[in-house]
Amino acid sequence: MYRTQRRIFSVLYFVAIFILLVIFLSPFLWMVYCSFKTPIELSKLPVNWLKGLTMDNYQKVFVQQNFFKFIKNSVIVAAGSTFFGLLIGLPASYSIARHGQKKLSMLILTSRIVPGITFLLPLYIMFRELKMVDTYTSLILAHMLTGLPFIVWLMTPFFESLPKELGEAAVVDGASSLRTFVSIVLPLSVPGIVTATILSFTFSWNNFMFSIVLATNRTRTVPVAIYNFISYASIDWGGLMAAATVITLPILVLAVITQRYVIRGMTAGAVKG
Repeated sequence: MYRTQRRIFSVLYFVAIFILLVIFLSPFLWMVYCSFKTPIELSKLPVNWLKGLTMDNYQKVFVQQNFFKFIKNSVIVAAGSTFFGLLIGLPASYSIARHGQKKLSMLILTSRIVPGITFLLPLYIMFRELKMVDTYTSLILAHMLTGLPFIVWLMTPFFESLPKELGEAAVVDGASSLRTFVSIVLPLSVPGIVTATILSFTFSWNNFMFSIVLATNRTRTVPVAIYNFISYASIDWGGLMAAATVITLPILVLAVITQRYVIRGMTAGAVKG
């Protein structure tokens, strides 16, 4: 009787997991499928799954729209904002954790509560006066502004979970605070750092608002470039889905590769936080 109930429970469990996977993956799979369809086939009902498959939409993305340039811009901006966000955020969160300044950590996080559009006009005016509009520097700084509070909030409880005795032992052995941080704390914090890196990079990669205001065609990133497939009169759904697939795949692959570190980083910080 017990074994029968256990088998039934296992079957129901896997069925529920399968249903959830279908629900969550169906929009992505539909997007990928539509990226291979012609405009005529996309407008037909019922759907003919095998008819009208083509690579023309991807040719539009990479040849006509020159998406490689926009991908390069997004990589530069996302990598730059993530690097400088970590460069500032890791020491800041470690200092907050070691001195027990949880209120300061929450105060920094409140900047994420404020809508990003609030910063848009002041940043534009500042960068315009500095003649930095349409530069990688302005985009990196603007994106870092949105990612830095999250890095501090995420890493503070992670650093708090590390034994203080490790740092104290290093100081007794003659290590400076900087060497203790670089040689002991950071290697032990790799799961949290990877998590912060992935999430910060993703926030920057998907950011639309700062890019549409602070960039022109020279430094435009992929979330803005995707609007090239939308016009006043019509929408090129096939090209739009192909461009969306190109934008989504790098982040998806990155998440799959680093999921083990992300899970460890989130749970390690949550235990203490």
